[in-house]
Amino acid sequence: MPLLDTQNLTVSLTQDGIETPLVRDVSFSVERGETLAIVGESGSGKSVSSLAIMGLLAKALQIQSGRILFEGRDLRTLDDEALRQMRGRDMSMVFQEPMTSLNPVRSIGSQIIESIEENLGFSRSDARARAIDLLKEVGVADAERRLKQYPHHFSGGMRQRVMIAIALAAEPKLIIADEPTTALDVTIQAQILDLMARICKDHGTALILITHNLGIVARYAQRVNVMYGGRIVESGDARAIYNAPRHPYSEGLLRSVPRLDQDRSIPLKPIQGSPADPFTSISGCRFHPRCPYATHICKQEVPPFTAGVACHFPLTADALESAS
Repeated sequence: MPLLDTQNLTVSLTQDGIETPLVRDVSFSVERGETLAIVGESGSGKSVSSLAIMGLLAKALQIQSGRILFEGRDLRTLDDEALRQMRGRDMSMVFQEPMTSLNPVRSIGSQIIESIEENLGFSRSDARARAIDLLKEVGVADAERRLKQYPHHFSGGMRQRVMIAIALAAEPKLIIADEPTTALDVTIQAQILDLMARICKDHGTALILITHNLGIVARYAQRVNVMYGGRIVESGDARAIYNAPRHPYSEGLLRSVPRLDQDRSIPLKPIQGSPADPFTSISGCRFHPRCPYATHICKQEVPPFTAGVACHFPLTADALESAS
């Protein structure tokens, strides 16, 4: 049994009585101790999917259908209190922007200690000792002194380390990291990702890494889901997709990323057009307006998800070689 099993999840935004699907029939699973990456452009449905799993959707967003099974238990059947108890203890989330996720008028220590007391039932002194250990584990020097400081005393990278410490407070079985390095420079990005990979390996924690950068996937993830227009369009082994993508969108993402193993004179090939607007009706495959391989059937019929890819004409190794 997988740790997390999301089945046919559909999430819609309701405005003026009109329902607009933002996530469409999404299914995936995460095994214990596994790192799964979810990749796609802004608006592809990555964050909405993760917020639905955590039960943190805004009021205007609603799960229309599907099941979210955590250790075989359907999270959609739980009341608010039961779901709240699972958050932090069984599953945690590292948000994209730590400055807006941390309370600016409370010390770092009080925020970490609160999570430990709430989820583990520790005494105040034991929770404080645990908080100091957590800060040391995530690489914050002089942890006892910094426990008393406030978020504005920390750099962006250090604030993200604090968020990771809070996520780890109760040693959850699953951590969802929603673009945890977006606002950081590339050196700090590598440090944070290496830190999360090491901690998850040490604790046997499963990790869902949400990112728009396919370039980091091969290093940190075992499997990857590529999302576009609210759907998963390709899923499989991370290195296999990195080396030979089968969906044209996956190929486009890879071709738009600089590579050190290519001649610097070779120009990048950005994906033409703009990401699919969820409020605009598009018949057939939602990627077809931007797809260089689209045919008549792509404009009429939604491709089924078969053998790890949702495409009427999945790319082959020969096609990739000729395109390059």
